[in-house]
Amino acid sequence: MKLQIVPARTGIAWVKGGIRVFWRQPMALSALFFMTMAAMSIVSMFPLIGPALALALLPSATLAMMVAAAEAGQGRFPTPALLLVAFRTGRQRLRDMAMLGVLYAAGFLLVIAISALFDGGQFAQVYLGGEPLTQEVAQSSDFQLAMWVAMVLYLPLSLLFWHAPGLVHWHGVPPVKSLFFSFIACVRNLGAFTVYGLGWLAVFAMGGVVMSLITALLAAMGLGSGATVMGGAMVALALMLAAMCFTSIVFTFRDCFEPPQQPDAQNASDALPAPEPSPPAAD
Repeated sequence: MKLQIVPARTGIAWVKGGIRVFWRQPMALSALFFMTMAAMSIVSMFPLIGPALALALLPSATLAMMVAAAEAGQGRFPTPALLLVAFRTGRQRLRDMAMLGVLYAAGFLLVIAISALFDGGQFAQVYLGGEPLTQEVAQSSDFQLAMWVAMVLYLPLSLLFWHAPGLVHWHGVPPVKSLFFSFIACVRNLGAFTVYGLGWLAVFAMGGVVMSLITALLAAMGLGSGATVMGGAMVALALMLAAMCFTSIVFTFRDCFEPPQQPDAQNASDALPAPEPSPPAAD
């Protein structure tokens, strides 16, 4: 396994790749993303340990979307069975993915615990405990400070786990080493990831603007019920854009590391999307 350094403009290619592959199998990838989020939501309802278990499932859910995107990129249909890809690739990989989940849950809960030092745990209760977010709470300076502290601390945690599921699954890297290599890959390709993040912000912003304009137009036409429908459509759009974003993660992984040696990769879980051919040189 060798780290690859890519130019900053590759970040836009990652965004485009995620969108393009998503539209090859939009219904299947949307359904897979919805099922992963629904499963995590259901698990989080268990008393006491539910939120921690849901957090521990996130690396496996990320891997499922990466493998589904790889399958769609290979022209195959991603089936719901891919949701269990982290649990059916051998005992060693299962243990490694379980360890990743434990480490992620511990890291996230540590971030939330540190944020509680700034507002007495109000942000933690809203985020993990399901406490209602009132206007008074949202406008509290302590709550806002805790939220920003959590966001800042979550960034390095995200970099640690960004590539880790793929490194464990495709390269067989042990969990702790996968965190190190993931962080280094993100830092060394910071320009591309910055462009990537800005690209997705732009996509989400444009989607929100379009839906807001349509809603305002319907309201101006006196179609109150139409505005209600558009509210549901905005939720559906947000889920779809989130699915696209998760779909694009596999392209960041593919370009940051040399492809694994998989001579018998007949299975989609063993294959990554092939890079797009470069345009022919002008004569």
